[in-house]
Amino acid sequence: MPMIGERDRQAIRSMFEKLDGRVVALVFSEQPSRLVVPGERNCMYCRETVQLVQELAEAAGDGKVQVEVYDRRAQPEMLEAYGVDRVPAIVVTDPDRRLRGVRYFGIPAGYEFTTLVESMMDVASGQTRLSERTRKALASLRTPVHLKVFVTPTCPYCPKAVRLAHQFAMENPQITADMIEATEFPELAQQYGVRGVPRTVINETEFIEGAVPENYLLQVVLTTVGLEPPAEEGAEDGQA
Repeated sequence: MPMIGERDRQAIRSMFEKLDGRVVALVFSEQPSRLVVPGERNCMYCRETVQLVQELAEAAGDGKVQVEVYDRRAQPEMLEAYGVDRVPAIVVTDPDRRLRGVRYFGIPAGYEFTTLVESMMDVASGQTRLSERTRKALASLRTPVHLKVFVTPTCPYCPKAVRLAHQFAMENPQITADMIEATEFPELAQQYGVRGVPRTVINETEFIEGAVPENYLLQVVLTTVGLEPPAEEGAEDGQA
């Protein structure tokens, strides 16, 4: 049974028709196993995640979205190469595989399906919607930054947090931004004290509750790595 309805398929086709660029979705999954391995559990939504991304690629049309599927057990070297430590996972990258930081852990269902489509469009276009001030500040980063954004499919505020984190990752290869579906990975939600979503964890030390503005996330990211946030526009004239 299709996961993407005909109306949504037509909307996706219309959006991708306007783009000249292409995007690659690396989907990390695993085949169901009857063998019970201590400490491991079968992937809850691996099959559905693969199907969802493949249907999205078909809807985009004209080869705009290329999908590559890798199995966790059969191709562990690919997971290691992209820093993927659990499945299902999606890495959205450019055709040259240079971008590594736009990642999804768990099925991007519900509200998060829109973030997957929009992030793919950003990568295909090679542009983000961040301000010039933010882009310049992120370009100065020389220290790795890891953003973990915990979400649930029914959270209407989560897409904003995920989209912003992914756009940060597009601006600097030092930044990795993960969408983590909290109900699929309860052990991670417990580890990071997730009581509500979205919750963003920055380099394991800083935490942001809720969907915050671009300027605020930039400030926290820069201060976390010991950099001074840039002055607000107009601050030099005492207008900020």
